[in-house]
Amino acid sequence: MSARPDAEFVRAAQAGDVASFEILYARYAPVVHSILLGRLPVADADDVTQNVFITAWRKLMSLRDPAAFAGWISRIARNAAEDHRRRRDDALQLDIDYAANARQTEAAEAANALAAIRALPEAYRQTLMLRLVEGMSGAEIAERTGLTAGSVRVNLHRGMRLLRDALGRGDA
Repeated sequence: MSARPDAEFVRAAQAGDVASFEILYARYAPVVHSILLGRLPVADADDVTQNVFITAWRKLMSLRDPAAFAGWISRIARNAAEDHRRRRDDALQLDIDYAANARQTEAAEAANALAAIRALPEAYRQTLMLRLVEGMSGAEIAERTGLTAGSVRVNLHRGMRLLRDALGRGDA
């Protein structure tokens, strides 16, 4: 992936360069996906991720500050999650039913962990999703979210402690 700043790709995409938008997609799809996983059932996160980038492509010309792409795409993702949740009142119930009916212990534990992560404060939820689900390093999380590396470390440390406590593994 290129080391060029996002703003260059945004400007090129605004000028109609699809390849530049594809690079932005590759950079930010994990961020968007983790935001959505923190708010929606797993089965819906992939589809809504695609919808977020379709919306971003359509509205890209309205982004006045190309350097603000990370925050802008994150806001689109949060709004899309809320819109999706409003349309599907039963989404949370599906996750609970899935966890209750899961035949495999691993699936049930994953559903419990995901529910526990969703219950955490936003800062911890997003950084944990990016680390644990998307497999991003601390430096990648900092780059994609605009947080400092120190803030990412603190959020991951505190979030993991809260997650362990929520899962009843506080001494681990």
